[in-house]
Amino acid sequence: MKAKLQFWGAAGCVTGSKYLLEYDGHKVLVDCGMFQGLKALRLLNRATWPSDPAGIHAVVLTHGHLDHVGLLPRLVRDGFRGEIYGTTPTLAIARIVLEDSAKIQVEEAERAREEGYSRHAEPEPLYTPEDVEACLRLFVQTDKDRWYSLPPKAWRFRMRYNGHILGACFVEMELGATRAVFSGDIGRPADPLLFPPERPRQAEVLLLESTYGNRLHPGLDMEEALASEINGTIADRGTCIIPCFAVERLQVVMLLLLNLRRRNRIPRIQVYVDSPMGSNVLELFGRFPEWHKLSPKDFHAMKAEFTLIESYRDTWNAIDDSRPKVVIAGSGMLSGGRVLAYLSQLLDRTETRILLMGYQAEGTRGRNLLDGAHELKIFGKYVPVKAMVRHYESLSAHADQSEILWWISELEKAPDRVFLIHGEPTARDALRVKLRDTRGWIAELPEMNEEIIL
Repeated sequence: MKAKLQFWGAAGCVTGSKYLLEYDGHKVLVDCGMFQGLKALRLLNRATWPSDPAGIHAVVLTHGHLDHVGLLPRLVRDGFRGEIYGTTPTLAIARIVLEDSAKIQVEEAERAREEGYSRHAEPEPLYTPEDVEACLRLFVQTDKDRWYSLPPKAWRFRMRYNGHILGACFVEMELGATRAVFSGDIGRPADPLLFPPERPRQAEVLLLESTYGNRLHPGLDMEEALASEINGTIADRGTCIIPCFAVERLQVVMLLLLNLRRRNRIPRIQVYVDSPMGSNVLELFGRFPEWHKLSPKDFHAMKAEFTLIESYRDTWNAIDDSRPKVVIAGSGMLSGGRVLAYLSQLLDRTETRILLMGYQAEGTRGRNLLDGAHELKIFGKYVPVKAMVRHYESLSAHADQSEILWWISELEKAPDRVFLIHGEPTARDALRVKLRDTRGWIAELPEMNEEIIL
C-alpha cells in the first residue's frame, strides 16, 4: 500500500510548516504553522486549503512555535474535527502562543481600522480568541518515546526528544513497514537550557530541516559579547534592545544576564523583560523540570532579578525611563509584539543598540535591519534607523550544518527518500550538495503543494 505526501508549507521557505500524509484512506497533518515574513508568504495564511480540513483525521505537532502551530485555529474553524497530538509542554506552549497570536491579530485589525493604514475597509483578524478556544478542546497530550496508534490503527507514531525548545520532538511515523521521520526543528547539542537532541536510527523517508544548511554557527563567547554591549550602553547612556522569541531564546538571554551579574561582569543596570508570553513560558520551566537542565535556583533567580512587565502602560513607563537600560522583548524577528513600541520611540536614536539574536526570515523587519534598511515601517509610520544594529547567531536554537550531519549520523542505513524542508533556497541547496558529497545521499527539494507518492 502506497502513501502520499504533500508539502503545504516550509518548502522553499522557513515558515508555515505543514505536511499532509495520506495512507490507507486516512490523512494526518504534521504541524500546522503560520507563514511569516514576505507578504507573498503571509497571504498564504488566508489562502484556500489544498485539501478540505474536514477530511483530515489528526494533526501531530513537533513543537509549539508559531510557524508550526499558528494556523491550527483556522484549520478547526474551517472544518477540522480530529485530534491534535503533542507533548504536554508543546501543547502548553501552543496554548500560550495561539492565545497571544489571536489577541495580537485582533488588536492589529482594530488599529488598522482606526488609523486607516490597511488597504481593506474592514480589516479582519486571521482568527479570534474564540477560534483558539475551539482548537484547544481538540488537544491530546502524548508522552515522548511511546507509540500511539492513529485511526483506523493502520499506522502509528511516537515523539522523541529534539532540544530546540521546551517540549520539542521529532516524529517517527510507521506506515506498515515504512518509517517516515519528520525532523521538526533540530536543537543543538550544547544548548544552555536543553539537553542534546536524540537521534533517529531508522528512516525510509526523512523530512529534514535545512534552516542553517549552508552555515556554521560562530564559536562566540556570548557572555563576553553581551557584557561588551551592555557596558557600551551604560557608557552611551542609552537603551540596549534585545528582540527575543518568547519561547526559549528569551529565557536563554535572561540566564546569560543573570550569570553576568553574578560574576560582576556588568553593573546592576535596569533590565526590563517585556514579553507576557515569554514570562508565561518561563513558568513552564517550573512545571516541566524533566525537559530541561535549568536548576531550580537559577529558575527562581531569573524571576526575581529582573523587572517583568505585564501591562502595556508599564511598557511606556519603561520607554520613558531615562536611565541606561536593557529591554528584552518579543518578537525575535520584529514581526509584532511589544518590541515594536520600543522601536517606534528609540530606533531613531544613536545611543540605542539593537541586538538581533538568531535567524531573521525574509520580509521581516529584522531581516530588513540586517540588510541595512534606513527606515522601518511601524504602526503605519516610517521610523528612521539611527540605532546601532548587531547580529548574533551563537544563540540560535536551530542546528547548523555540522549539527544536522551529527543528528543523522546514527541512521543505520541511508533513507530511500530525503526531502529538505524548512530552509531558504540557498540554504537547502547547500545542504543537498553536502549530503551528496559526504553521504552519497540524493536529497530532493520539494516545492509548495508538491505531491509525492512514497
